[in-house]
Amino acid sequence: QVQLVESGGGLVQDGDSLRLSCAASGRGFSSFAMSWFRQAPGKEREIVAAVSWNGGITDYADSVKGRFTISRDNAKNTVYLQMNTLKPEDTAVYYCAAGYLLGSYRYWGQGTQVTVSS
Repeated sequence: QVQLVESGGGLVQDGDSLRLSCAASGRGFSSFAMSWFRQAPGKEREIVAAVSWNGGITDYADSVKGRFTISRDNAKNTVYLQMNTLKPEDTAVYYCAAGYLLGSYRYWGQGTQVTVSS
């Protein structure tokens, strides 16, 4: 069993940066692929970024490429999402997810709100 807790969300202005963290407890974090999703009001949840178990593979949604960076620190059981040049359309609840493979999502966090004002 893995528990995931996101943090780092908040209210920022257009063009600002934020770094989200997702701390994992329980066994096996270093063997999981990790992903960040987001869900805006009235919209479906969408994947934002993903990273393989050792950080060697990363992937991003087209909408965030060049602005967001996913990374992980297995020694700290934490995955990060550095978000730069934020836009109002990035406003959403951001969730992290853990899975046994890239593209699988076995465990979910509760989410952290990111609001970008124009």
